Amino acid sequence: MAHTPFLLAGQPVWLENRPGIRQHMPGNIQAWVYETGSLTQRLRQRYGASVAVRMLFHRWATPSLSERRLLAVPEHRYALVREVMLHANGKPLLLARTIIPEATLKGAHRNLSHLGTRPLGEVIFSYPKLERLAMEVTLIPATSWSPSAIDLAGINQSIWGRRTVYAVAGRAMLVSEFFLPEIL
Repeated sequence: MAHTPFLLAGQPVWLENRPGIRQHMPGNIQAWVYETGSLTQRLRQRYGASVAVRMLFHRWATPSLSERRLLAVPEHRYALVREVMLHANGKPLLLARTIIPEATLKGAHRNLSHLGTRPLGEVIFSYPKLERLAMEVTLIPATSWSPSAIDLAGINQSIWGRRTVYAVAGRAMLVSEFFLPEIL
């Protein structure tokens, strides 16, 4: 497994989800960005049991500056960083990056640190006290992805994404999801 995060070569420009931002998105992407339930569940409804997780990166690492600010993680603190690709029969559907601070792992009884190839959505949407605290959106140019991500997911165009701060038992975590052309 790699020692540096896999997905991004540069930091995306994230926009706060404000009234009016939705009108700048194509209709087919709006349905995914503004999905309030589990994306994993929605993918399984569409693709069935063929939806699977490919682990790309999973280790303690320093979150980016914007991730640390959203989660109030001090500058020199590590968090569990997990990057995955969800696919159906090898077709890339979604790339995801999750940042889980140590305090959140402890509050979730470490269930979140041992996911393996299990989708995060299956776990967090089972928590009765799951809250969405904030959401931002982005349109990432193909040049912002790492060469490895471009090769793996066949990225050759700008990709829409969202990142959501969730609270699990009152403790924050950040989930960034990027919608690949096949999903649309």
